[in-house]
Amino acid sequence: MRTTQRKGDIATSNAIARFTSMGYDVAIPFTESAAYDLVVDTGNILARVQVRYSSTRQIALRRIHSNSKGYVVKKTKNNAYDWLYIFKNTGEEYLIKKCLVNRNSIVPTPEYLLVK
Repeated sequence: MRTTQRKGDIATSNAIARFTSMGYDVAIPFTESAAYDLVVDTGNILARVQVRYSSTRQIALRRIHSNSKGYVVKKTKNNAYDWLYIFKNTGEEYLIKKCLVNRNSIVPTPEYLLVK
């Protein structure tokens, strides 16, 4: 398994654990093509969650994949997800409850920390 995929798995499993510990139900989409990784049921809303792992200060938001013509870089489209969950290799967790449209990256601020 590639290191990048492993990091994604680590972030996703931590997101599931965090949201479950908050008393939410978590669903995983069947498809790999969705612009979000999880669906969180808070009891009041269903939130589509994009999950990111980062070992750097700046978190990449673009999605990069390859096809027969080379690499394809896609920025987030409007309303692609509802929440952005970030898991840092230091154990910090951030939750941004909005979709960050057309951004290459973000440096999360303390206001978005889940556990302070």
